[in-house]
Amino acid sequence: MIIAHYAHRLPVNHDMAQIRARARERGPQWDEVPELYFKGFLLRERGRHGAIANNYSSLYLWRQDEAFRDFVMTGKYNVVTDTFGRAGIETTFGLDASRGHGQTARFAYKEAFDIPLDADLPHACKIEIERNRDIAGRPGTVVAAVGLDTLNWKFTRIIVSEDAPSGNAAGTGYEVVYFAAPLLDTLPPR
Repeated sequence: MIIAHYAHRLPVNHDMAQIRARARERGPQWDEVPELYFKGFLLRERGRHGAIANNYSSLYLWRQDEAFRDFVMTGKYNVVTDTFGRAGIETTFGLDASRGHGQTARFAYKEAFDIPLDADLPHACKIEIERNRDIAGRPGTVVAAVGLDTLNWKFTRIIVSEDAPSGNAAGTGYEVVYFAAPLLDTLPPR
């Protein structure tokens, strides 16, 4: 599995209704993409849910690295670059992804945290996989995933939820404008 995320910071006066319309228009094209567990069209709107700036981003969980490679190589990413420019795509190797009991993807949270230099790496990965499965079992969770960044030695946790940010959530919160989930039901439930 590959977790991929990229973001575009937008001007303060950007018409966010235009971004919402873009996501609703383009989103259904992702509903049947092979090898894709999910794609979230994400939005951070200044002044809402703690956001201090406008931001439009996409979050993916690919089943195989070849599918992510094809996304870039076949020109599907060009739709983004033609409009917003080429953003760096943060990618992590997926350690675990589990489906929760939540039904409606309304918000997504992303948290990255360092793996201590002296940590027992296999044990740390095992602990994070167990924690991820516990999070997936919480009320309102649609899907939880944890990935490993071996360049910077960090874990990245993704939670897609029905629940709005409470101010206590770890990481960065996003509103989900559209959620394509072709293979979500194939993930193990918690």
